[in-house]
Amino acid sequence: MNKPFSFIGRILLVDDEPDLLTGLKRSFAKRLPGVEILTAESGDRALDILQKQEVSLVLMDIMMAGMDGLETLDRICNDKPEQTVILMTGYGTIELAVDAIRRGAWDFVTKPLDLDNLTRILRKGLERSRLLLENKELRSRVGSASVLPEFVGQSPAMQYLYESIKISAESEYTILVRGASGTGKERCARAIHSLSPRSAKPFIMVNCPAIPENLLESELFGYTKGAFTGADKDHAGLFSQADGGTICLDEIGDIPVGLQTKLLRVLQEHEIKPLGASASNKINVRIIASINADLEQKIAEGVFREDLYYRLEILTLRMPSLVEIREDIPLLANFFLKKALSELNNGHKVFSETALEPLLQHNWPGNIRELQNVIRRAVLFCPGPVIDEKHLQFRSSHSTANISVNQEYGEEITPYKEAKESCLDSFTREYVHRLLKQCNGNISQAARLSDLTRAALQKIIRRYGINGDQFRQ
Repeated sequence: MNKPFSFIGRILLVDDEPDLLTGLKRSFAKRLPGVEILTAESGDRALDILQKQEVSLVLMDIMMAGMDGLETLDRICNDKPEQTVILMTGYGTIELAVDAIRRGAWDFVTKPLDLDNLTRILRKGLERSRLLLENKELRSRVGSASVLPEFVGQSPAMQYLYESIKISAESEYTILVRGASGTGKERCARAIHSLSPRSAKPFIMVNCPAIPENLLESELFGYTKGAFTGADKDHAGLFSQADGGTICLDEIGDIPVGLQTKLLRVLQEHEIKPLGASASNKINVRIIASINADLEQKIAEGVFREDLYYRLEILTLRMPSLVEIREDIPLLANFFLKKALSELNNGHKVFSETALEPLLQHNWPGNIRELQNVIRRAVLFCPGPVIDEKHLQFRSSHSTANISVNQEYGEEITPYKEAKESCLDSFTREYVHRLLKQCNGNISQAARLSDLTRAALQKIIRRYGINGDQFRQ
């Protein structure tokens, strides 16, 4: 992979034995060509050097006269929490190593030094520092990647989308947002509203498939007292609640044909008629519709009105799939990494180069939402500071592998629905087991980490017969 980031390869050796410093400097100059080697004979001198110049890695003795290595480590971590520091001592114990790591050291080695092993550790430490620098620069680029804070990406397709959103927001036209599931259609609708003259007014998001068909009309248009059994008072519908602002009808292709006729009247006459009302009410609402289905196919099948389609497609914005903006994946991955670390309060983690390759090569059927979930799982189950390829869990990989094996050996193919349910069951069991193990059986903590409600997680646990007590220490 190309390395477009600048990187300073500079090691600072800290020890109060001048002869050891001289010997180590000479050895590492040969073993690590191109890396600048600095030395300091005290903790104070080391802090002074770190204040004046960037250092990739600090290799420091613990037992030193004056300020010892642990105190110096505390001072370094206070000023530069991400500084890579390796401690060395002739009095190595497990307790001392644990204390050093807890206080911020990246690694710990004991004397007498094995130079071959130490050189390998230094190379890994330099790699960590390079990755931290890359992530810092990526985060900086994420902050200025677009004119819209809701989006991340610099590819030509995303730049075109940004311009389209800005232009569309300035108008009052109805907008149709198209794109596959997980591409950010709702985020696009919210961005249009926030940039529009209506931004101070309500934004109402309606997930059309989530509302039962027999309730959708009353939810959208409202009803009067006595309109039906149980209607004991007037109810303002979502269109009325969005008056002056914007309403987004998500997955509009799933609206029943009968209701499409009433929606067409809203677009034509800018008025609604609540159930049970004798007169219509004028409304001032901007409509954004989103869909991932093939509307043209629905029209051909007679389940979507053609005249409504032409009313909706005055302005059409298309959300690119993640595969179409593959060059933005490093930016997106680091953006989601930072977000997941914040959600989980999980300290500092970075991607290794080997982790970025599978992210770039995956076909991403779930698009950006799938990428975010992969990053969340990686952060949750990666115990160390560097996320590697082995920490990435792609949910579609198991089913893909099974299909290829079956085709190669001519075995009987399991029906799609059964295969899907089997894969989902296996994933769910494994995920919940690892989640509860990570949280020592604490259901509340597990619910927060998994972004589930406590009730939803308990329902999954009961469904799969998982005993949470076995995970409590």
